[in-house]
Amino acid sequence: MKIVRAKFQGDIFYGELVDDQVLRYEGSPLVVWEPTEEKYHLDEIQLLSPVLPSKVTGVAKNFHKHAVELGVHDYSAPRNPVFFNKPSTSVIGTGESIIYPQIAQHVDHEAELAIVIGKISKNLTPANWSEHVLGFTIANDLSERVLQGQDGTFNGNFTRAKSFDTFCPLGPVIQTEFEESPELNIKCFVNGELKQDGNTRDMIFSIEDIVCFVSSIMTLLPGDVILTGTPEGVSKVVPGDEITIQIETIGTLINTVK
Repeated sequence: MKIVRAKFQGDIFYGELVDDQVLRYEGSPLVVWEPTEEKYHLDEIQLLSPVLPSKVTGVAKNFHKHAVELGVHDYSAPRNPVFFNKPSTSVIGTGESIIYPQIAQHVDHEAELAIVIGKISKNLTPANWSEHVLGFTIANDLSERVLQGQDGTFNGNFTRAKSFDTFCPLGPVIQTEFEESPELNIKCFVNGELKQDGNTRDMIFSIEDIVCFVSSIMTLLPGDVILTGTPEGVSKVVPGDEITIQIETIGTLINTVK
């Protein structure tokens, strides 16, 4: 199932995307929801961020080649995932504008597979983690590299560089049918030019590793999102650029920098 969150004439609701139509549901897939008889064509509605997380947790440098391209030439994987948090106010949906911060000097796109939590989760294990995941979506973990460098490119705090409003586009859907060890192609285009072309098989820490480790530190709530890291090929974006991210089985996330 592909879950969407949408707006029609000011009314916000969840639904299921089937081909080019959205079947409306009452309630929320994070609590209880039931199908209705209403359906809309995609042209009639606005797709919103498919979820409103209480927090977004991101894993840093989970692809070896990405760590190298950021200048960590002797990079060796840490024993456990290194993560940071982004505020809920950084989240926007497909089609919404990324607001370029006034103080920004160098903003990079980062195409990523994102995990959406479906249940209250604490101390998950390899035996039960997948039961607590609602599905996967696409994320763009935008990062201001000058501020990130000032904070410390690896051992420092990423929060300032990654927490600007609109710096976490999500969408367009939550794909609830997933493999526990997926091999999904991740592509990112800027103004139609291919910049990133990776696959989740190259992640240092698996989805299982990430979900279990993060849940050992903090309680994950329904709707929380975990970003799994970006492959190599990140590049600078400026106002006017259109960023298109595609992950197979999920769809396409498109945002313009304003």
